[in-house]
Amino acid sequence: MRAPTIISPELKSAIKQLRLGKVLDTLPERIALAKKDDMPLEDFLLLLFTDEIERRRSTAAARRADEAGLDPTMVLERWDQSAKVHFDRRVLRELSTLRFLEAHRNVVVLGPVGVGKTFLACALGQLACRAGFQVRFTRADDLLRVLRQSRLDNSREALMVQLCTIDLLIIDDFALEPMTRDESRDIYQLFIERNAVASTIVTSNRDTADWLAVFDDSLLGQGAIDRFKNNAYDLVVEGESYRSRLKPTIAENEPPPAAPVVKPPVIGRAGPRRRRR
Repeated sequence: MRAPTIISPELKSAIKQLRLGKVLDTLPERIALAKKDDMPLEDFLLLLFTDEIERRRSTAAARRADEAGLDPTMVLERWDQSAKVHFDRRVLRELSTLRFLEAHRNVVVLGPVGVGKTFLACALGQLACRAGFQVRFTRADDLLRVLRQSRLDNSREALMVQLCTIDLLIIDDFALEPMTRDESRDIYQLFIERNAVASTIVTSNRDTADWLAVFDDSLLGQGAIDRFKNNAYDLVVEGESYRSRLKPTIAENEPPPAAPVVKPPVIGRAGPRRRRR
């Protein structure tokens, strides 16, 4: 049996000074692999640095997804293929290439309650985060509330600039309730200024033909909806509720924990972020 690789304190210190401390997590096994395969030094260094590049890329993507407010469990890899829901797989495959972001196109995810619209929208957001895009996920009611508050504290202009320039804005559960005149103006401005400049994903239980009814001003509504939907891919989801597949269960023969879990410390976050499934 091969003796474990020992990393000298001097090498550890040098690696940490170069801010490559995470390399130490896999360095012993990488050294062992290099010795076993008689790997050339150049190939060994390439393997080591490739590991670090991928780790940093993954860490950055996770940070962007967290800042965006995306549910970490809602990724395409976890989509249940046996779910009894139906949609055009060709459209999802096309959206997964993220070419719609490059072309500044929009996406409308339509369907009844519970079929997985939010899941698919978040999954596309996760792909965008992995590809380096800046993303923001928000429920429509939260977005309108934040915009309403910004009018009171004179931060609306700065907020609107942020909302209009982020690479991908995901608005969940749009057009559930009628909007006030100010809210209609806010959505009009958002849709108009983001059109052909950045991409927006909207999920809704209502077809785009019914969105006009929630606008206080029909002219504003027509202008916003017409521009948005004619620059958008349609992903229509139908079938049984997907939420039942997210319902927690207890695995058979799984022993209970020895003690109740303890809440881990929260570092660098102002407060809890509400997530929507």
